[in-house]
Amino acid sequence: DEKEKFEPTVFRDTIVQGLNEAGSDLEAIAKFLDATGSRLDYRRYADTLFDILVAGSMLAPGGTRIDDNDKTKMTSHCVFFADEDHDAIRNYAQVSKG
Repeated sequence: DEKEKFEPTVFRDTIVQGLNEAGSDLEAIAKFLDATGSRLDYRRYADTLFDILVAGSMLAPGGTRIDDNDKTKMTSHCVFFADEDHDAIRNYAQVSKG
């Protein structure tokens, strides 16, 4: 019984790259997340996925982003970078539930 290696940074890099390639089209982001869900273990990396969808990158305890301002490790397609209005936030929430 071999244990899988826990690699949240590899997971982050894969998700961030896909989100950045999808651009600001929330439908494309939803399709990417849906297609990627069959290959990546969202349950195992749920905290990392939540951090990315809300804050744009992985978070350390206390809420500091773990990306060293490396643009390849962060995305602006997340709740923190969304327009500050009810409809925009609701659209991001629907993508996350998708």
